[in-house]
Amino acid sequence: MADIIEVTGANKIKNGQMKMFHVGNKEIVIAKVNDRYYAANNRCPHMGGQLSQGKLEGTIVTCPRHHSQFDLTDGRVVRWTDWSGIKLSLSRVVKSPRPLKMYGVRVEGNKVFIDTEEVLSVVS
Repeated sequence: MADIIEVTGANKIKNGQMKMFHVGNKEIVIAKVNDRYYAANNRCPHMGGQLSQGKLEGTIVTCPRHHSQFDLTDGRVVRWTDWSGIKLSLSRVVKSPRPLKMYGVRVEGNKVFIDTEEVLSVVS
C-alpha cells in the first residue's frame, strides 16, 4: 500500500533549490527545478554524502563528498566520482555505480507530497 506523506509547503522551496526532510526513518531531498519537484534519497549511493548539501545545476545534483552526479529526473548516474585513472577504476570495483532512489512527488494546492513506497524506475 502506498504511503503518501505531506512533506512541505510548495512555497518553502524556491526554483533551483533543494532541501532535506526527515520522512519516517528516511532522509529525502526535494528539489524544485523549473516549477517541477523531484524527490530522492538524500544519501549518495557512492559514499553516503548528503546530497542536500551539494550543488544543484538544472536537474543535476552533485554530491559534496566525492562529486558524484545524478540526474533528478530519473536518478541515473551522470558521473560516479570526479576521480580519474586507477583511483576511479578501484572505486568502481569497490562500489559499482548505482542510481539514486527516486520517489513520486505530487503537489496539491500549496502542499508537496511524496510516495515513500513508490520507487521510480531508473536506468543505470
